[in-house]
Amino acid sequence: MALILWNLGAGMYYMLVDQGQSKRTVNALTRRIALSVALIALVAAGIFSGVIQPHGVGY
Repeated sequence: MALILWNLGAGMYYMLVDQGQSKRTVNALTRRIALSVALIALVAAGIFSGVIQPHGVGY
């Protein structure tokens, strides 16, 4: 989660500093998306394997 937030902040910083002159913004946001997808996959795998017990609405 910390890496996701770090890459989001880095993307914002690069967007302000580089002003569209490099691909650092795109790279930071691409890493953020990849990390978010990996986090969702890990949570789903944890639920399906029984390691994580979901609770809340509908359970």
